[in-house]
Amino acid sequence: MSQSQTDGPETSAATLHDAAAVKKVANRLRRAHGQLAAVIAAVEGGGDCRQVVTQLAAVSSALDRAGFAIISTAMRQCLVEGDEPDSEGSTSGPTRLTVDELEKMFLTLA
Repeated sequence: MSQSQTDGPETSAATLHDAAAVKKVANRLRRAHGQLAAVIAAVEGGGDCRQVVTQLAAVSSALDRAGFAIISTAMRQCLVEGDEPDSEGSTSGPTRLTVDELEKMFLTLA
């Protein structure tokens, strides 16, 4: 795990600060968490292979959708806030995500 993943929320422009988007993503992740718990229980309990795979696919899809929601929120924030000067008067500070960074994040989910 990288240092930024263990330190908690960052305060840069690359963080999610759209409360509605955060709530939506968190709800998706909670559902995926519940589905994954059901998959684990089914595997441990000798569940039907077809049902386990179907549920596992649902978990995977839920995680992908959460990831895409995070990326789309970051893209909107960059587009909306990208032209606004930061506290130092710069319009393209190092904390903003670049197009290349957004593309890389998107491709990690593809």
